[in-house]
Amino acid sequence: MTAAADIAPVRRLPLPEFVALLAMMFALTAFSIDAMLPAMPEIAAELTPGAPNRAQLIVTSFVFGMGLGTFVTGPLSDAFGRRAVIIGGAMLFCLGALLAWAAPTLELMVAARILQGLGVAGPRVAAMALVRDLYSGRQMARLVSFVMMVFVLVPAVAPLIGSYIIAGVGWRAIFVAFVVFAMLSMAWFALRQAETLPPAARRPFRPGPLVAAAREVLSNRLVTMVILALTLAFGCLFTTLASTQQVFDQSFGHAESFPRWFALIALVSGTASLLNAKVVMRFGMRFMVTATFAFQAVNSGVMFILFAMGWLPEAAAFWAYLYWTVTVFFMAGLTIGNLNALALEPMGHVAGTAASIVAALATVLSVAVATPIGLAFDGTPLPLMAGVFGCSALALPLMLRLPRPH
Repeated sequence: MTAAADIAPVRRLPLPEFVALLAMMFALTAFSIDAMLPAMPEIAAELTPGAPNRAQLIVTSFVFGMGLGTFVTGPLSDAFGRRAVIIGGAMLFCLGALLAWAAPTLELMVAARILQGLGVAGPRVAAMALVRDLYSGRQMARLVSFVMMVFVLVPAVAPLIGSYIIAGVGWRAIFVAFVVFAMLSMAWFALRQAETLPPAARRPFRPGPLVAAAREVLSNRLVTMVILALTLAFGCLFTTLASTQQVFDQSFGHAESFPRWFALIALVSGTASLLNAKVVMRFGMRFMVTATFAFQAVNSGVMFILFAMGWLPEAAAFWAYLYWTVTVFFMAGLTIGNLNALALEPMGHVAGTAASIVAALATVLSVAVATPIGLAFDGTPLPLMAGVFGCSALALPLMLRLPRPH
């Protein structure tokens, strides 16, 4: 029985359209990060020439704002419905994008990016709760995998789009593209997707019920352990996103070709979602996540040693790094969706609040993990590889000790 049966019958969109629509909403986050990557050298030169590593803050500040926003977007969607929060969040995102377009300093740019992140939390969290309204368990994990299969096309093309915009009209115009993308996505959503949370099933937006729901979520040992594992998975992903352009540029001299290499990385690693969709119903979410963290801990440890000891020929070093980067993004496709589904499975009656708390805590904590690793960049991939190794190695025992739901 699905969550929809527990709440109220809701007319479902045809599955292909539903998957594509969700992918567009989720892709707003990826587009807002990945399209900025080719602009980082120009942003560093214009806004922070004395400390170019600080340009990474345009990524981590957006993620931080997104994490803060998710603390409230879930409860708001439980109180006022999914549609209002998704559309309202998109409008705030557009405001942040326009302020970033006009920002004259890095500090104001960071503030605008935080506002963008706050806004994007609406579509990010309320859309996941919307999925939980209609699907549950392995069905939900499978559907999220299908969404991720479509979603991966955006990270693949976003840096290329960003590089074309930069070449044509300058890096600030990327923020205008964000507004256009958000408006198109929300128009489709508003016209086609019905509300999935009827008024009778809504929870009042009052401190008492919110605190009670939060206490229920955080007192569940399974959920809290999943949040920690999800934090480490996000830490791997955001660290790599923040640093990889600099590695391509300063370590290997591939700044101009970076968007094309990133497209290849995204397309290849995007097959992780296809793999997960095919096998998660057979092996389960726990096994998929645990095996993936185990592989990445070994993989990153070996790669760190090879690079640190200088055992790779110069001609092979770039290809080794390219392979390793693919595995990091591949790991995200096998862990993040499954971890979200694991956390929400026992929380169907407070799906919005649960999705909010899980995503918020994991995202905010992951910024605390990713930022120091990114700022430690020293012209080599070693800090990045060490960071991913540490995150994966810490996540593995969490998954091995994860309790079974009652």
